[in-house]
Amino acid sequence: MQEKKVIITTFQALEKLRKYCAYSERSHFDVRSKLKQWNIDEIASESIISSLIEERFLNEERYAEAYVQGKIRINHWGKNKIKQGLRQHKISEPCIKRAFAKIDFDEYIEVLIKEGLKKLILSKGNNLQKQQKTIQFLISKGFEFELIKEQSDHIFKSKES
Repeated sequence: MQEKKVIITTFQALEKLRKYCAYSERSHFDVRSKLKQWNIDEIASESIISSLIEERFLNEERYAEAYVQGKIRINHWGKNKIKQGLRQHKISEPCIKRAFAKIDFDEYIEVLIKEGLKKLILSKGNNLQKQQKTIQFLISKGFEFELIKEQSDHIFKSKES
């Protein structure tokens, strides 16, 4: 079966992208990907992106903040994994730094400890094996090793009591 090529005009693309961006925060990378998918040429793409920025449908800083907060609160990710995701979306370093500056440190620590305790309880083996598995898990979730070490008393001691 042959795939249908959808041909849309610049105006139709702009309308679709307004709805796409209004539904959820989007990065410039997300929008460019859609435009490429729809075979919109480079000049028209830049014009559409400019319009979306002017109309406040697209905002890199707002996207970065929403991404950071969502990944911490919903996915329980650490800063390293979040930063990697933002870089994949081509977010600038200054924008990433500003978004990270808005992280509630207490909430971040709470997520780290909660995830650590959950993994510790589910892990099998002796205490040392459980601790190693938990630390490895937290690193894979993107939490910083130094922070894990600092919070290890809260994670590993509370389980023993």
